Amino acid sequence: MKTVWCLVLSLACLSCQEDVKEENQSVLKDPRPSQSQLKEELTARGFEIFDYVDEKTKDTVLMQQYFIAFLKRGPNRSQSKPEADSLQTLHMAHLGKMYDMGYADISGPFGDDGDIRGITVYNTPTLAVADSLANADPMVKSGRLVIEIHPWWAAKGFSLR
Repeated sequence: MKTVWCLVLSLACLSCQEDVKEENQSVLKDPRPSQSQLKEELTARGFEIFDYVDEKTKDTVLMQQYFIAFLKRGPNRSQSKPEADSLQTLHMAHLGKMYDMGYADISGPFGDDGDIRGITVYNTPTLAVADSLANADPMVKSGRLVIEIHPWWAAKGFSLR
């Protein structure tokens, strides 16, 4: 009986070791696509990209064209407080949807009371797509905001800090 238990325990240990080995191997694999795979995917989807070599680090950096939408004070600011609040709720839902769908990478208001109210950085292959998405915003449709979009280049995968 003791031999059977030793055999069962040995098999269990071997099985655990194999599970740990497989788990460690999957952790070591980088789930992100390689630089060449990323470039191929972006190009196939119509994005504008280019490489440059950072002189300090000698790293090759992949640059991608994004589109910054400036949300500016629009001509129709005559909404009542409840109407403006409702539009704000719809505006925030629109921006959240753009982020969730991968079309917008970051959005936010400015901290002053100037004519430029906020920005959204669109991650789309063309200006036409970014413009269409930005103009679908309920605040823009109502005339409370207007959009001004500019192409903008940034290093792919870099984050704010």
